[in-house]
Amino acid sequence: MDLLSGYDLGNLTVGSLGGHSALDICHGAKKFGLNTVVVAKRGREKTYEKYFRVCDSKGCVDSIILVGQFQDILQESIQQQLRSLNTIFVHSRYFWVYFDDFSHVERGFRVPIFGSRHLLRLEERDQEYTQYDLLRDAGIRIPKLYKQLAASDERVVIDRPVIVKASEAQRIYERAFFIVSSDEEYERTGSRLEAEGKIAGNWRQAPIEEFIVGAPVNFNFFYSPLTGELELLGTDMRRQTNLDGFLRLTAEQQSQARQSIDLKMVETGHVACTVKESLLENVFEMGERFVRATQSLPEGIDPSRQGIIGPFALQGSVVTEEGREDIVIFDVSFRIPGSPGIRATPYSAYRYGESISMGERIGMEVRKAVENGQLEKIVT
Repeated sequence: MDLLSGYDLGNLTVGSLGGHSALDICHGAKKFGLNTVVVAKRGREKTYEKYFRVCDSKGCVDSIILVGQFQDILQESIQQQLRSLNTIFVHSRYFWVYFDDFSHVERGFRVPIFGSRHLLRLEERDQEYTQYDLLRDAGIRIPKLYKQLAASDERVVIDRPVIVKASEAQRIYERAFFIVSSDEEYERTGSRLEAEGKIAGNWRQAPIEEFIVGAPVNFNFFYSPLTGELELLGTDMRRQTNLDGFLRLTAEQQSQARQSIDLKMVETGHVACTVKESLLENVFEMGERFVRATQSLPEGIDPSRQGIIGPFALQGSVVTEEGREDIVIFDVSFRIPGSPGIRATPYSAYRYGESISMGERIGMEVRKAVENGQLEKIVT
C-alpha cells in the first residue's frame, strides 16, 4: 500500500485527534507497546499535554502536535510530522465533522487510517446512499422514515410521534432533535425553534423518523479482517443534556420546567449497560448481516471494497411488541464510538478473560497485523 511506503513498521505510532476517544485510543496503544500522538487544538491541549502526558511511567500520550484549527491536520507540514512518526491514525466522528467536504480527508489525508476512510460519510443523512439504505440492505429493522422536506409549502403526514433530527443553529455538526406528533405540531415547533436560533434554517430538510419507545442500547462491535470474526465488545446508552436532567424530576416538576425550558438531547457522555443473554444471538446475527452488507458495497461507495474494518456501533432500542422483543436500529457509527466505559460491561471478558476497551482492542489488532505482516488489511 502506498500510504505505508517508507514506514518503519517496528516503530509505529497510533494517532488520533484531541477529542472524542483520544485517551482510550492512546491507552490501548501503549498497552500493546505502540507509541502515541495526539493532534490537539491550541487552547484545548491541556488534557493531553499536561494531565495525561507520559511521565515517570504514568500517562498514555507520548507526543502532541498543536494546530490552530482541527482542519489544519490536512496541512502538508502536519501530515509530514505524522508520517515521520510512522503514524496509523484512528479516526472518529470528531475528526470528520470539521470538514464540510469529506472528500478532502478521503483523498487528501496521506496518513494510513485504521478502518475505512470511505464509509463514514454514510453517517450523514444527506448522501445518495446512506446508513438507512445499508441497514435495509442488511435486513436490519429501522424506524419508519418520513419524507424530508425541501420547501415549506410541502406537508408531512405524521401519524405517530416522530423525532426530527435537525441541526443546531450554531454547531451544525450536532443535531438538535425535537419530537412532535402531527404535521401541524411539526411546522409550529420547527418554526419556533428556528426563530429562537436553536435549530438551523434547513430543518425542513432534516430526517424525520418514527420515535421508538424502548430501552436504548448501543451495540459496540469490532470486526477483525485478520480473523474474519465479529466481536461484541460492549453495550452502553447515551447521557444527554438536558434530557437526563428532566428525567430526574417528578412529572409535576417536568411540566413546570417545560413552560420555560426546551427539551434538548445533546450527547454529553455514555453509561455502560447490559442486555439479557437471550438477546445476544440476535445481536450477533444483526452485526454479522451488517458486516456482510458493507463487504458487498460497490466500488463507487467503498473504493477499498474491504467493508467495515475494526470498531463500529449499531445504535437503537430494544422494543416489546405482542409479547416478543425486537431490536430497532436508528443510528450507525462506522468508527470507534465515543464510549470508553463499555469495558465496564462483561462481553469482552467472556472472550478474553478480562474486560478490554475499544482502544485496547485496536492496539491488539495493530500489533497482531504487524507481527503477521498484514497491516495493509486493517488500514485504508
